[in-house]
Amino acid sequence: MQVDAVLLVLFCVWLSGAAGKMSEARGYKLETYKQTRLSRETRMDGAGGTKTGGPVFKRSPDMTKSPMTKSEQLLRIDDHDFTMRPAFGGPPIPVGVDVQVESLDTISEVDMDFTMTLYLRHYWKDERLSFPSTNNQSMTFDSRLAKKIWVPDMFFVHSKRSFIHDTTTDNVMLRVHPDGNVLYSLRVTVTSMCNMDLSRFPLDTQTCSLEIESYAYTDDDLMLYWKKGNESLNTDERISLSQFLIQKFHTTTKLAFYSSTGWYNRLYIHFTLRRHIFFFLLQTYFPATLMVMLSWVSFWIDRRAVPARVPLGITTVLTMSTIITGVNASMPRVSYIKAVDIYLWVSFVFVFLSVIEYAAVNYLSTVQERKERKLRERLPCTCGIGNPDEMMVDPQITGYGAMDINTTGNYGMPENGGRQDRMFAQAAALNDPQIASQVKQSRSYVNIWIDTHAIDKYSRVLFPGAYLLFNIIYWSIYL
Repeated sequence: MQVDAVLLVLFCVWLSGAAGKMSEARGYKLETYKQTRLSRETRMDGAGGTKTGGPVFKRSPDMTKSPMTKSEQLLRIDDHDFTMRPAFGGPPIPVGVDVQVESLDTISEVDMDFTMTLYLRHYWKDERLSFPSTNNQSMTFDSRLAKKIWVPDMFFVHSKRSFIHDTTTDNVMLRVHPDGNVLYSLRVTVTSMCNMDLSRFPLDTQTCSLEIESYAYTDDDLMLYWKKGNESLNTDERISLSQFLIQKFHTTTKLAFYSSTGWYNRLYIHFTLRRHIFFFLLQTYFPATLMVMLSWVSFWIDRRAVPARVPLGITTVLTMSTIITGVNASMPRVSYIKAVDIYLWVSFVFVFLSVIEYAAVNYLSTVQERKERKLRERLPCTCGIGNPDEMMVDPQITGYGAMDINTTGNYGMPENGGRQDRMFAQAAALNDPQIASQVKQSRSYVNIWIDTHAIDKYSRVLFPGAYLLFNIIYWSIYL
């Protein structure tokens, strides 16, 4: 029994020794892996790079984790009062401006305004923002820091609406250099007023201006100027408008005076626009000209064809009224006459006169036929003299052959004057003194006789000639 107890104790001691050796071996291997990884990283740091295909990469240190490299501490934001302008109490701070025009969106004649999207950049020096730097590298920030420092308080004069783009964040950029020079950039869309002179519309050229000015700081505190003169304004080559041709952009600088606050520097962006005429030629001028020419067709239609000439004149007048109404519906209610108004109203007058011309022709024809009927009634009855159809009149006396005195119909007679001469010749052939005296009295009517056919003949020449002369004068003035 004692021997068995001794053997059991020796076996337990052996097992405990084997387990200790295994733990030491496992710890040795873990320590060896840590030492190997540490030595590999040390070799990579010493070599200045990683080995090709190596499993471990060295990360650059994150400087933002160090409290001594915070931007506000580096720029000493809390050490200065940035509600005051730089160099307060000294000379005015110069602020340079340059603009990149991204798009010219809309130009409205009705609202007298335009919409423009641009990059507005400001340049100034604020020594309070200077910071030490070994590589002279600038720092770039977004709108969060711009709210904590002094920036120029620019606004757009005569603007109706404006906003800073905020998708996906506020489109504001602030760049600070070690010597304190600051670049402040905004992406802005502004709708501003443009006083247009539409007296030559649609053959006009418009010049609009975008005005930039400091709201609070007069020229004693802030000197606003274009950083590179006229080269400070840059435009995108793809800018185009459907209705205008952009001729040029240019810049100017002036002083603006307010009676309550003083003098301010004001920057101007001028751009000149010339309107495309082809659209209005197709939609306004050509239809109006065709309506005028269509009204002349009535001059070649017989004056007795009332159902043909009257609807033609009324249709052209109504069409011209529709064209005038359509043009004025898209225009502001200005108190002066536009160039397109002159052309349309003159065309309307020509169409209206063509209707009046037919009314005059028809009226004179009616009056003339009425007087002819009264003249026939005053002639004595030729009953018993013989059949007028068989009565021959000496051609040497009258110049006419056989005719019926009652033949006074409208159709088949070339001229009304021919009928009068025939009636007078036939009355003279009766050789009656009483008839001769009546014929002599009726000669006063012949003296005032008007050839209604001649009015249409003259109108065929006068109307086109006068309208052609008007077009020559109109286009020579406005083109």
